[in-house]
Amino acid sequence: MALTRNFKQTVIERVQRDPEFAKALLDEAATLFLSDEPETARLILRDLVNATLGFEQLAELTDKPSKSLHRMLSSNGNPSMDNLAAIFGAVRASLKVSLEVHAVKIA
Repeated sequence: MALTRNFKQTVIERVQRDPEFAKALLDEAATLFLSDEPETARLILRDLVNATLGFEQLAELTDKPSKSLHRMLSSNGNPSMDNLAAIFGAVRASLKVSLEVHAVKIA
Protein backbone atom coordinates (compact mmCIF):
# COMPACT_ATOMS: atom_id res chain seq x y z
CA MET A 1 0.00 0.00 0.00
CA ALA A 2 1.45 3.35 -1.04
CA LEU A 3 1.72 6.08 1.52
CA THR A 4 0.37 9.43 0.41
CA ARG A 5 0.29 12.79 2.08
CA ASN A 6 -2.06 15.69 1.72
CA PHE A 7 -0.29 18.27 -0.45
CA LYS A 8 -1.72 21.26 1.37
CA GLN A 9 -0.62 19.89 4.74
CA THR A 10 2.86 19.28 3.32
CA VAL A 11 3.07 22.91 2.14
CA ILE A 12 1.88 24.18 5.54
CA GLU A 13 4.48 22.14 7.40
CA ARG A 14 7.28 23.15 5.04
CA VAL A 15 6.40 26.86 5.28
CA GLN A 16 6.32 26.67 9.08
CA ARG A 17 9.76 25.07 9.33
CA ASP A 18 11.49 26.74 6.38
CA PRO A 19 11.16 30.56 6.13
CA GLU A 20 13.13 30.59 2.87
CA PHE A 21 10.54 28.29 1.28
CA ALA A 22 7.78 30.67 2.37
CA LYS A 23 9.67 33.61 0.87
CA ALA A 24 10.20 31.66 -2.35
CA LEU A 25 6.45 30.99 -2.59
CA LEU A 26 5.70 34.68 -2.14
CA ASP A 27 8.28 35.57 -4.79
CA GLU A 28 6.83 32.96 -7.15
CA ALA A 29 3.28 34.27 -6.67
CA ALA A 30 4.42 37.82 -7.43
CA THR A 31 6.42 36.69 -10.46
CA LEU A 32 3.47 34.71 -11.82
CA PHE A 33 1.13 37.69 -11.47
CA LEU A 34 3.58 39.88 -13.33
CA SER A 35 4.09 37.16 -15.97
CA ASP A 36 0.38 36.99 -16.83
CA GLU A 37 -0.30 33.71 -15.00
CA PRO A 38 -2.81 34.93 -12.39
CA GLU A 39 -4.63 31.63 -11.85
CA THR A 40 -1.51 29.83 -10.63
CA ALA A 41 -0.38 32.90 -8.69
CA ARG A 42 -3.67 33.05 -6.79
CA LEU A 43 -3.46 29.36 -5.86
CA ILE A 44 0.11 29.70 -4.57
CA LEU A 45 -0.86 32.80 -2.62
CA ARG A 46 -3.88 30.97 -1.17
CA ASP A 47 -1.65 28.10 0.00
CA LEU A 48 0.76 30.62 1.52
CA VAL A 49 -2.06 32.40 3.37
CA ASN A 50 -3.28 29.06 4.73
CA ALA A 51 0.24 28.22 5.90
CA THR A 52 0.95 31.58 7.54
CA LEU A 53 -1.78 33.99 8.54
CA GLY A 54 -4.91 32.03 7.83
CA PHE A 55 -7.92 33.66 6.22
CA GLU A 56 -9.46 34.95 9.44
CA GLN A 57 -6.36 36.96 10.37
CA LEU A 58 -5.96 38.09 6.76
CA ALA A 59 -9.56 39.33 6.89
CA GLU A 60 -8.76 41.41 9.96
CA LEU A 61 -5.60 42.84 8.43
CA THR A 62 -7.19 43.72 5.10
CA ASP A 63 -10.63 44.70 6.43
CA LYS A 64 -12.22 42.29 3.94
CA PRO A 65 -14.58 39.40 4.72
CA SER A 66 -12.88 36.01 4.93
CA LYS A 67 -15.29 34.50 2.39
CA SER A 68 -14.47 37.26 -0.09
CA LEU A 69 -10.75 36.61 0.35
CA HIS A 70 -11.31 32.89 -0.26
CA ARG A 71 -13.12 33.73 -3.50
CA MET A 72 -10.44 36.22 -4.56
CA LEU A 73 -7.73 33.60 -4.17
CA SER A 74 -9.62 30.78 -5.86
CA SER A 75 -8.64 29.62 -9.34
CA ASN A 76 -11.50 31.70 -10.76
CA GLY A 77 -11.01 34.67 -8.43
CA ASN A 78 -10.67 38.19 -9.69
CA PRO A 79 -9.21 40.40 -6.96
CA SER A 80 -8.87 44.10 -7.65
CA MET A 81 -5.37 45.56 -7.61
CA ASP A 82 -6.15 47.23 -4.27
CA ASN A 83 -7.21 43.91 -2.74
CA LEU A 84 -4.24 42.10 -4.23
CA ALA A 85 -1.87 44.73 -2.86
CA ALA A 86 -3.46 44.40 0.58
CA ILE A 87 -3.10 40.60 0.49
CA PHE A 88 0.52 40.74 -0.63
CA GLY A 89 1.23 43.41 1.99
CA ALA A 90 -0.25 41.34 4.81
CA VAL A 91 1.61 38.18 3.80
CA ARG A 92 4.83 40.12 3.27
CA ALA A 93 4.55 41.67 6.73
CA SER A 94 3.77 38.29 8.26
CA LEU A 95 6.93 36.84 6.69
CA LYS A 96 8.92 40.00 7.52
CA VAL A 97 10.19 40.37 3.97
CA SER A 98 10.19 43.06 1.33
CA LEU A 99 9.49 42.66 -2.35
CA GLU A 100 11.83 44.08 -4.95
CA VAL A 101 11.04 44.33 -8.62
CA HIS A 102 13.89 43.89 -11.08
CA ALA A 103 13.22 44.94 -14.64
CA VAL A 104 14.67 42.84 -17.42
CA LYS A 105 15.42 44.60 -20.64
CA ILE A 106 14.01 42.71 -23.61
CA ALA A 107 15.99 43.09 -26.78
